[in-house]
Amino acid sequence: MRKSNLIKKLGAWRGIHRLIFILCILALLICMATFSKIYSFRSFLASNSFCNCNTSINSCTINHHVDLTLDTVIQKIQHEIDILRQLPNEKVFGKQAIFLADILNLVESVQKSLVQNSEPGAVLHSLSRQTKQVDEPAEYFLTEEIRKYVRIKPNRLKKQNFMGANGTFTSIGHACFSMKSELEEYMDYDVGEMCNDDWRLAQKLMVHGCDPLPRRRCFARAPQLYNKPYPINESIWKLPDDKNVRWSHYRCKNFTCLARNSTVKGFFKCTDCFNLTHHESPRWIVHSYQDSSSKMTADILITEVLNLKPGEIRIGLDFSVGTGTFAARMREHNVTIVSATINLGAPFNEMIALRGLIPLYMTINQRLPFFDNTLDLIHTTRFLDGWIDFVLLDFVLYDFDRVLRPGGLIWIDSFFCFKEELNDYLEAFKILRYKQHKWLVVPKIDKDDSEVFFSAVLEKPPRPFR
Repeated sequence: MRKSNLIKKLGAWRGIHRLIFILCILALLICMATFSKIYSFRSFLASNSFCNCNTSINSCTINHHVDLTLDTVIQKIQHEIDILRQLPNEKVFGKQAIFLADILNLVESVQKSLVQNSEPGAVLHSLSRQTKQVDEPAEYFLTEEIRKYVRIKPNRLKKQNFMGANGTFTSIGHACFSMKSELEEYMDYDVGEMCNDDWRLAQKLMVHGCDPLPRRRCFARAPQLYNKPYPINESIWKLPDDKNVRWSHYRCKNFTCLARNSTVKGFFKCTDCFNLTHHESPRWIVHSYQDSSSKMTADILITEVLNLKPGEIRIGLDFSVGTGTFAARMREHNVTIVSATINLGAPFNEMIALRGLIPLYMTINQRLPFFDNTLDLIHTTRFLDGWIDFVLLDFVLYDFDRVLRPGGLIWIDSFFCFKEELNDYLEAFKILRYKQHKWLVVPKIDKDDSEVFFSAVLEKPPRPFR
């Protein structure tokens, strides 16, 4: 009776369901057959990473790993079959492809290890020669998507690719290991489905050093009703359409709220940056700040900087907290600026993009994604201030120097700090040994004379090759 009932159930599966069931069984048989051959070898992988000895392998460790892998295969098959039973026919094919790809990866990983052990004198990549299991990044995490991402991906043709590498080495930030639970929450999703609405969690990971984040195999959420952006001749100085932003996790739920001066917006850096008419429009065109007693200003105008190098400033980076106004003003002078910022309590990146400018979503933890000696200008304001550690400032300034071409300019715009720390910060800037075109120190009048502004325009000198 039990056999006839099973035949009836199998017979009820039609079309694609029957094909998937047969392929699942076939994949499981291949895995079991391959694992049975591996027992005859001295090592499960191409190194002794599963034990602490050099000449012998602990058989119980191998058995444990084999059992875990088999359990993963069986659970995956059973889980996917249960899901496929409930899906409508039009969605089956995408899920089938993803499922079979996962099974194929499991089988191929076992086969590769079998081939490596069967070939005498096989050369392994240095990353595969670990001496402790805890050193394997993939073994540290429990979420399967993280494990798949951080494992080395050998080339399919088993030879170097056009970049000169034998495989792909996907990386994550070192602090990801100290934020294990947050990263596993971030990577907990259904492959091929919509990602969670977790951009704030992703930014938290980035800011705390888990940067770069791993890629994900899910679809990023978008606004429900996205309208086409305004034409470029309108978008630069017009607030964008509210429907083109996902407002979750923000205190303000529209651009009007962000542009209003009286609103409590949930952030304190650049609170007036969304007021394009009154606050943003005059910036870098006229002097907006002046010390009443000394009649000095920390503001430097765009024309003053461009006149230092007529026709030479063409491309640059704005590393600031803002909505892209500096890039908008430079665009009027045919200078292309990339604006690097993060979403500190407001959709800064979306605002920059909707104005028709180029946002670069990155933190101060990250090495600049530009090649050496390529940029004409680096501008920074409201970001590198007196909060920054001196050693970190050194690393940031030397990275600025790396990407800036000889003769290029660093524009330090209204850097502020306590008076007693000013000389220490000035020494950090002087260590670059740049030519000083402008060098201004002005009291910051809203802090009872305890803080000062510092602005400068510095030129990178030509350095001879050695």
